[in-house]
Amino acid sequence: MRRLHGCYRVVGLDRYSPPHPPHQAECVCFDITDQASVDTALDRVRLAYGDRIAACIHLAGYFDLSGEDDPAYDAVTVEGSKRLMKGLQGFELEQFVFASTMLAHAPTEPGEPIDEDHPLDPRFPYRASKVRTEKVLREVRGDEKLVLMRPAGIYDDNGQSTFLTHQIARIHERRFSGKVYPGDLSRGQAFLHLDDFLDAVERIVDRRVKLPDVFPVLLGEADPIPFGELQRLIGRELHGEDWITWNVPPQLAKLGAWTENKVFGEDAFIRAWMVDISSDHYELDLSAAKKLLGWAPQHSLREDMPGILQRLKDDPYEWYEANGLNAARVSAAKVENAVAEEAAEKAPTESEAKENRREHDEHMRQMHFSMLWVHWLVMALGLWLATAPSVFGTFDQTEFSAAVQRVTEDRGLWAAATRSWLTAWNNVFTGLAIMVFAALSLRHGNGWAQWANAALGVWLLAAPLVFWTPNAAVYANDTLIGALVIALTILIPMMPGMSREGMMDDTDIPPGWTYCPSTYVQRLPIIALGVVGFILSRILSAYQLGHVDGVWEPFFSSPVALNGTEYIITSDVSKAWPIADGGLGAMSYMFEIMMGVMGSRLRWRTMPWMVALFGIVVGPLGVVSIYFIIIQPITIGTYCTICLMAALAMLIMIPFSLDEIVAMVQFMVWNTRRGRPFWRAFFRGDALPGGTTGGEMSFDARPMQIFRQSARGVTVPWTLGLSAGIGAFLMLSRAIFGNEAAMANSDHLLGALVLTTAVIAWAEVARPLRFLNILFGLWLVIAPWSLDGGTVSGSLVGILAGIALIALSLPRGKRSEEHYGSWDRFIV
Repeated sequence: MRRLHGCYRVVGLDRYSPPHPPHQAECVCFDITDQASVDTALDRVRLAYGDRIAACIHLAGYFDLSGEDDPAYDAVTVEGSKRLMKGLQGFELEQFVFASTMLAHAPTEPGEPIDEDHPLDPRFPYRASKVRTEKVLREVRGDEKLVLMRPAGIYDDNGQSTFLTHQIARIHERRFSGKVYPGDLSRGQAFLHLDDFLDAVERIVDRRVKLPDVFPVLLGEADPIPFGELQRLIGRELHGEDWITWNVPPQLAKLGAWTENKVFGEDAFIRAWMVDISSDHYELDLSAAKKLLGWAPQHSLREDMPGILQRLKDDPYEWYEANGLNAARVSAAKVENAVAEEAAEKAPTESEAKENRREHDEHMRQMHFSMLWVHWLVMALGLWLATAPSVFGTFDQTEFSAAVQRVTEDRGLWAAATRSWLTAWNNVFTGLAIMVFAALSLRHGNGWAQWANAALGVWLLAAPLVFWTPNAAVYANDTLIGALVIALTILIPMMPGMSREGMMDDTDIPPGWTYCPSTYVQRLPIIALGVVGFILSRILSAYQLGHVDGVWEPFFSSPVALNGTEYIITSDVSKAWPIADGGLGAMSYMFEIMMGVMGSRLRWRTMPWMVALFGIVVGPLGVVSIYFIIIQPITIGTYCTICLMAALAMLIMIPFSLDEIVAMVQFMVWNTRRGRPFWRAFFRGDALPGGTTGGEMSFDARPMQIFRQSARGVTVPWTLGLSAGIGAFLMLSRAIFGNEAAMANSDHLLGALVLTTAVIAWAEVARPLRFLNILFGLWLVIAPWSLDGGTVSGSLVGILAGIALIALSLPRGKRSEEHYGSWDRFIV
């Protein structure tokens, strides 16, 4: 349209969808597959512009990558073209120009150029649709002249050719698929630069009177570059090396393409039908174009490729975006370019920089004074803690319950009165210290005092476990005050010590990501599950400390008078810990809750240390909790219902937390690459050029919208859901099938591992982890032949479960539309 606008009045017919035609022409929207829509559009053209039309340049057609026939080929390309031509015959139309394809011809051999009389080859649906359309247009043609353009693959200075840009991307990313080729590397296909194509179209319209009534014409470069040479050229320009391409058998290439697309669920672009044409050679005889149009190509792919690749090297992110590729895979380049642009901008003068720092510091000072109430409240909590022993009477407590006496004897602890006395004096001294540090925190700039109080809060969470406090009220009081002190010192006021640059940068979506992984809505499932785990662990710790006489257990028994839960949390495994392991779990869940609410949606780059600590608490400690579930029936001989529930809560947290950890790691890598100090950024945060804003999410949204937002980055394909079910089923094989000894233990161990792996792989950033279940499935298949204790039915089901796991672990499963920066390349 832009090319022809200078000499002609141009009207555009297009679908009702973007991208819209340029402003130089009116767009008349229509549906080429609907006769009424075509008639209405042409009536509009007649009303606005009259009956005379110099030329109709018809570019519409259907194509898909599947290689399968589709009704749209006939509906759009064949019948749609016929419908359009017949409708235009009511006008004074001089010329109808149909965009066919060079591929309508059968391929040739090197040194034997194709001309317009070369045999046609309707082997594949797309080519066949063009061949049929050419035939139909010849048949229904009236007085207008018919031009059948048969262009080669069109590209421009930025690439913009689907097959070509995917080939470049495979080499740019050093993918294995970019190293192999199933065809003859000495053969190639002609390409056509967009400017040459437009020049040919303009000449076709300008010379319409002199052209034959039916004029088929091939358009493309005269000397196609062989595929092997093109591979070497791309590798040399991108990586400074002659790219080595290995020839592979076509059947192996088809199997690989089928496996990637069908089994692994990858959109690998390459399809089996592409393998079939990999040795096709298209070399063109351009005599007709030269003779009747005076046209010859001014470009060749061999000469233009260095410029295309230079644009890729200059800005990979923009190049991928412009060519419809997954730009997230090269998001690191976005950061580098943003840094370069930032450096290229005029740096602020010293006075301007000083003024900016002054304004920021003044803002921080005002914020500090507006939050002074938290430090007064912390002082009050310290006073409460210091005086609590006098209220609870723990200085000289001498009477204790039978449960406390049982724990004291069973664990070999100091006398309950001594432990009570130590806890009391600890509360006095800790409470006084909290008051002192809270008073020091009133002064702006004493961030260290806030951190000191946060450390005392952590100690308060641990102290009742260290001293095995015999008083339930003291334990509850210390836990509550410890959590409040931490919240009021570094959660509610801004965490002291964060970098000025990081706070002044308001971008919240990491480069190449489609969402912010640190919104409060994103953290909501983790906080909720943390609360569940905390309550359950508190119940266990209360029994272990002797604060209650028994624990609820609806399902499992033990060899002694205790139920399954009581037996496990007083077993030798539990006693191996110097403190109550239930209390340690409650402490860990409390940390998760507080770290879940800590920080803004920018925390993936302003508080990397906290995100890393959060990942340690959720990830490794979650795996440890699963480990204890694994060993329960193996080493102890029974289960603990509350332990199972708490471990499940911990396990489900893991996939919800992983995306933020990935974003933090990417930030640290990118930030270090741009020359920023690693440890300073890790503990204080930093800005990161290349990010975007818009990651906030309001709790005013509808509940379902909040739920979907909170689960971004987490999907449960049916394959992983079924794998998790198989894992849970295997853990019960002892009870269902009567398996014993080694076989029962193996099933239980593998079941727990399969369940853990499948649930963690619900996080899309952790999706490759599912391949571990292939190894577990292989063991399930061979275990009945290697281990004793399996029943016939149990062994058969184990083998079937192993085979099913292997099959279920191959597909990636349906992915969401989210992107995760350069991590996208690992989500296979």
